[in-house]
Amino acid sequence: MTQTPTPNIPPIVESDEREFLDSGVPSTVAIAKHPLHPLIVTFPIAFLTGALVTDLAYWLTGDLFWARGSFWLILAGVATSLVAAATGLADFLRIERVRQHSAGWIHLIGNIAAIVLSLINLVLRWNNQAGAIVPVGLLISLVVGTILGVTGWFGAELIYRHKVAVIGNGPNSRP
Repeated sequence: MTQTPTPNIPPIVESDEREFLDSGVPSTVAIAKHPLHPLIVTFPIAFLTGALVTDLAYWLTGDLFWARGSFWLILAGVATSLVAAATGLADFLRIERVRQHSAGWIHLIGNIAAIVLSLINLVLRWNNQAGAIVPVGLLISLVVGTILGVTGWFGAELIYRHKVAVIGNGPNSRP
């Protein structure tokens, strides 16, 4: 692999000038060539990071409103993350370029971890919304929020550096 014209990039970021210069690989899950995964992921990210905020609000205020809010945000986050995971997994399995880079694997494994941790967080709160927040629920929400930040970074690496799930007519585009 050759380096693209981006100096001072940490070694963990892979770069291939051929990918940098081509017009990319379109998503396999799209409507009118618009990839669905980047659109859908905004929902679980918002819900699950919102749960971190409401967990903090409950911890600081003790108001049960925030505990109930966290429960519903985590429930919505888990539900929408399963839809986002299905679209992302379809691209992961069908686009070889995604599997060729560590960014694809980190994105996949990290998001699976975030979903599993969110499911655990949801189960812990199912019959005890307030009692499960401090400290365990809050810590899980913090870990999930951190994981989503990292996996979001690597998802952007796939799109912007490796040109995956872009609208293009390059050599790797399907008719």
